Amino acid sequence: MKWVLAPLAGFTDAPFRRLCARLGADLTYTEMVSAAGLAHGSSPTRHLMELLPGEGPVACQLFGSKPDELAFAAREADATGRFVELNLNAGCPVPRIVHEGSGSALVKKPELVHELLKAMVRETKLPVTLKTRPGPRPDCVLLWELLDAAETAGARGITLHARFTSQNHGGDVHLDLLAELVQRAKIPVGGNGGVVDPATARAMAATGVDAIMIGRGAVARPWLFGELKGAAPQTVGTDPMNRLFLEHLDAILEFREMLARKYPNDHVPAVDGFVSVKLHTHLFRYFAGRPGAGELRRRLNAIRTLAEVRELAQNL
Repeated sequence: MKWVLAPLAGFTDAPFRRLCARLGADLTYTEMVSAAGLAHGSSPTRHLMELLPGEGPVACQLFGSKPDELAFAAREADATGRFVELNLNAGCPVPRIVHEGSGSALVKKPELVHELLKAMVRETKLPVTLKTRPGPRPDCVLLWELLDAAETAGARGITLHARFTSQNHGGDVHLDLLAELVQRAKIPVGGNGGVVDPATARAMAATGVDAIMIGRGAVARPWLFGELKGAAPQTVGTDPMNRLFLEHLDAILEFREMLARKYPNDHVPAVDGFVSVKLHTHLFRYFAGRPGAGELRRRLNAIRTLAEVRELAQNL
C-alpha cells in the first residue's frame, strides 16, 4: 500500500510536502498548477512547481480545460526534471475552478477528459494519471465513462475521490464505487476521501486500492502517514508540536529564500508577510485541540512578524 499526500491548493507547498515525506508519505503532490497560467508565462504558477532539497518523490497536478494548454503544461513540467508523475485534476469543486470549465466540471465531460489526457500523454514519457469523482451527483454516475476515457487515452493510473461533486468535501465516502472501480480497472487505482485515522484507512484499504491519498486529514497531523504505516505516534521531547512548528517554520523560510534567489524579478513577499500567510494557513493548526488552544489561536492571529513568531514558538 502506498500512502500519498493529496494535492490541496494553498496547503501542499514545498515545505509541507517535505515535512509529510519525512513523516511517512510515500508520494506527495504539488498544489494544483494552472495549465493556462503556464501557457501564459505566469511566474506565480511556476513557483508552485518548485521543490526543496530533501523532498521525496513528487507528482505535479495540472488543471485546465484546453488540450493545447495541457499539452504545453505537460512539456513544461516534464522539462523541469523534478516530477515522477503528471496528474490531471478532474475533481476540484472550488467554484472558481469549475466556472472556467476545469476541475469537477470535467466529470460531466468524459470525452474532453480523454482529449486532455491524450494531449498530456503525447508530450511526456512520465506516467500521466487522472484524479476525479464518481459523477456530479448520486443520481448521475459517470465513473465508468471516466475510467474508459483514462484507459483509452493512455493514462497509467486513476485516483477516485469517492464523493460526488455535489458533496464537496463532506458526507459519505462511497467505498462501494471505489471497490467496483478496483475490480473494473486495468490500471492502478488510488482512493481518496475521508481518511483521517486508522479505522477510516482500513475501510478504504479493504476496497483493494493500490494507494490511499490523504488531504485534509494530514493538514493538522502530517505524522498521520507514519502512524498508518505502523510507526509509533510522533514524540519529540515533551512538546512534539513545538519541534514540528519550528521545523516547518524553518522550511518556510528556506523556501521563501529559494524563490527570491531563483526569481529575482518576481514579486516574492517580504519575510514577515510570507511567514504571516503561511502561519495562518498551516502552523496554528498543529495546536488545535490542546489545552489553551483558543487563547493560542488569538495570539497567533495577532502575529505579523517573523520575530513575533519565533518568540511565541520558544514559549509554547
